[in-house]
Amino acid sequence: MSLEHAILGFLQYGSSSGYDLKEFFDLSVQHFWPADQSQIYRTLSRLAEQGLAEMEVVEQEARPDRKVYHITEAGRTELRKWLATPLPMKGGRSAQLVQVFFAGQLSDEEILAIFRSAAAQCRAGLAHLREIPAQSEPFKEMMGSPREHFCWLLTLECGIQMTEAHLVWLESVITRLEQGALPPTKEE
Repeated sequence: MSLEHAILGFLQYGSSSGYDLKEFFDLSVQHFWPADQSQIYRTLSRLAEQGLAEMEVVEQEARPDRKVYHITEAGRTELRKWLATPLPMKGGRSAQLVQVFFAGQLSDEEILAIFRSAAAQCRAGLAHLREIPAQSEPFKEMMGSPREHFCWLLTLECGIQMTEAHLVWLESVITRLEQGALPPTKEE
């Protein structure tokens, strides 16, 4: 997925500033496609240059002028084309698994600490994912489409199930490590 398409997707719901878009990302897709403010602003400029979005300056009295972006017909066409195109599956990168791969040189306690820390992060991530439905209520109204909301919730369901499966694996490794499953080091 590209950031451009995610932004076009949000712009189809209504005109937005870069600040608004950052809020949308943080309250909806951040669990699988995070974006920082500077990436969003750069991408908005690119979309406007390509004719996929238009920028309007909205004057404000007590605050700086606001740049509000609207999706164009070309942007809608591009988004629709992208949505209908099957995407290839890509293997993911995991720094955590690279760490585990080479962890054999650490002590038993250090290896166990890696897995306990990862499990704690996983539990915190699950707690956050489970809060998203309540946080996304304003977007449900903005979309005005139960069909779109259903698809949003499918991405959340996937994230929760993948995180739960990862946690099950982490906890099984922790149990095995606590039971002494690690072979001895060369020095032992």
